[in-house]
Amino acid sequence: MLHSEFIDHLARQGVLREPQALDGGANSRRFDAQSEIDWVGLTKLTQSAFADELAAFYRCKRVNRGELVGGRFAGSKLSARFLRDGRLFPYEDAAGTLALAVATPVDNETVRAAELALQQPVALAVATAEDIDAALATSLGAEQAAAPAEANTPRGDDDIDDLRDLARGAPVVRALDDLLRMAVDQRGTDLHIEPFGNTLQVRIRVDGMLKAVPSPPITMAKGILSRLKIMAGLNITERRMPQDGRAKIVVGGAEIDLRVATMPTMGGESAVVRLLRKGSGFVAINQVGLSAADEVKLRHTLDAPFGMLIVTGPTGSGKTTTLAASLAVINQSSRKILTIEDPVEYQIPGINQTQVHPSIGLTFASALRSFLRQDPDVIMVGEMRDSETAHIGVHAALTGHLVLTTLHTNTAAGAIPRMIDMGLESFLLASSVRAIVGQRLVRVLCEHCRQHHELSAKEIAADYRYETLGFKAGEIVYQPKGCDYCGGIGFRGRKGVFEVLEVGPEVRRAIGPKIDAADLEAVARREGMTTMTEDGVAKCRAGMTTLDEVFRVTMSL
Repeated sequence: MLHSEFIDHLARQGVLREPQALDGGANSRRFDAQSEIDWVGLTKLTQSAFADELAAFYRCKRVNRGELVGGRFAGSKLSARFLRDGRLFPYEDAAGTLALAVATPVDNETVRAAELALQQPVALAVATAEDIDAALATSLGAEQAAAPAEANTPRGDDDIDDLRDLARGAPVVRALDDLLRMAVDQRGTDLHIEPFGNTLQVRIRVDGMLKAVPSPPITMAKGILSRLKIMAGLNITERRMPQDGRAKIVVGGAEIDLRVATMPTMGGESAVVRLLRKGSGFVAINQVGLSAADEVKLRHTLDAPFGMLIVTGPTGSGKTTTLAASLAVINQSSRKILTIEDPVEYQIPGINQTQVHPSIGLTFASALRSFLRQDPDVIMVGEMRDSETAHIGVHAALTGHLVLTTLHTNTAAGAIPRMIDMGLESFLLASSVRAIVGQRLVRVLCEHCRQHHELSAKEIAADYRYETLGFKAGEIVYQPKGCDYCGGIGFRGRKGVFEVLEVGPEVRRAIGPKIDAADLEAVARREGMTTMTEDGVAKCRAGMTTLDEVFRVTMSL
């Protein structure tokens, strides 16, 4: 394969990220199977699109994972390292033709070496790197289980030089980069890397649901974890204790903040990487999913000169997005707004935003104390994590400041008992809290493939939830189907389902030291509050989501 001509072809197509990076004789450099050049990373293409371009340019057959795995593996005479490092997969197709699948351009020496080992000519084919890795993992599984490779054999747990050398190896670097790029391309929020005995499981959380993806071989596990630790500034020799760290990467011109958390398990050290897209535009208040009535309640609270707005929900339920949208509503030159966050996910011009730094003593509580000396009008606290922060926040709301914060509770009404448990007096909460927003995120049906479905009497009789929520036979609902746009899932993106508990006269009188969340919710519903389940059902009837999706994230009947 002529690498310089292929590079020229990519340049003509306008898909090279930095064409100048290949100038100055780089086109004439020798690219071998062990090269550290990240071919796909040099382009603006996905792995699949790059493989299409490669196959079309060199007039090779384009194959997928099914064709690789479905053929007969013919690489037993070649070393596993040679195949993995070069991303090569020799196989015999259904017609009996011996082929060599490649993911990047390879030189003639590599092809000849393969032909010498296989003792016959090979036809070149093109597959994506992840498809070749998956096929190799399947075909070499038995060998991996028996081989005394680096990642399987404990060879000096405290040998930091060995671990660093392993982490810096080209295949390891490429494998981790591919996983991170895959997670970003698929709109993932979390990347899970989990070793289980002789296999390495990689999953990506997309729209709140985990999905398995092709994984590197288990022999790379230790190297990938060490590489991830180096990026996050963690101790690579410590594998007995959990560790947390941060890193930054750039993918497709976008800066991604990585939150890395490692955990020792029986199968080896696992890691979860949260991906936070820096500089991404925040969602407007009328786009987060609030009903018209709930949006009016929220805007009324934001117009108040003082008091507290609490947004509740579990981790990953969109609380930060709702707060950012709320801040954008009140972001005026006449108001000084200060925030303390962990981390700063949305950068909003005109707002003074600070990120916590516990190692130097900058916590939510310490920052909040300092904020009160900065003459603020509005204060946003990323999370009420402890009693001290909660006390300072409540007193700030009582002394002429509008305070916005989040709390981890199941319902909006549950926020009051939770704060009482944190040591706050009920009469202070009754005086300071103006509104509590409870929320979850439901997956939105793909607008390109959703299909309508007419409910039958038999379906309603079989599932009591339909009748309980007022669905009738003949009513139209929508169901997922799956297409290329949504990746065959049937859903794309998420919207919030909300309940907004406005603290009116009855609710304020009901708040006491022994108030129960269920009793408080009953009072709030008498004052006109719509629950998350009811809001989700309305979105179901509007064709935005499904009833199963609503009950997956809200309280079931």
